[in-house]
Amino acid sequence: RVSGAIAYPRYDFEFLFDDAYVVAAGTQNQWVRRRRIGIAELANELWVLPPADSVIGSIVTDAFRGRGLDYPRVSVVTDCPHMRISLLATGRFVTIFPASAFRFLAKRSELKILPVELPTARRPNGIVTLKNRAPSPVARLFIDCAREVAKPLAKQK
Repeated sequence: RVSGAIAYPRYDFEFLFDDAYVVAAGTQNQWVRRRRIGIAELANELWVLPPADSVIGSIVTDAFRGRGLDYPRVSVVTDCPHMRISLLATGRFVTIFPASAFRFLAKRSELKILPVELPTARRPNGIVTLKNRAPSPVARLFIDCAREVAKPLAKQK
């Protein structure tokens, strides 16, 4: 996942799919029953997010600044998606995840996507490799598998 163009001449970037980002909460969270939620309404909620200088941090910054708001007060800062999922499951927290992550969660997940519009929250996902260097056979297998997994995601808009 990249937040901008790969600026290094030593790397190649093979685009696989564009990923949207969504606001999520646990099924017990008060917000899951709402049909429409403005991002400003969530400003005072308990947020669990990666660091502000991460890709998701920049999406949160853009979403809140776009509404004339400051970055929300974050209750827990962690890069660990498993910890964020565990905290969301308590029903007390909200976060932002890549929409593609929900494709791989169990159907009866304790997480729900909230109806919050994040129009500028899209990032390209792909494979970064070193130019003029052939990947190992194991890396080629992984890359081929990543291409297959990404095909249905590339068709979603």
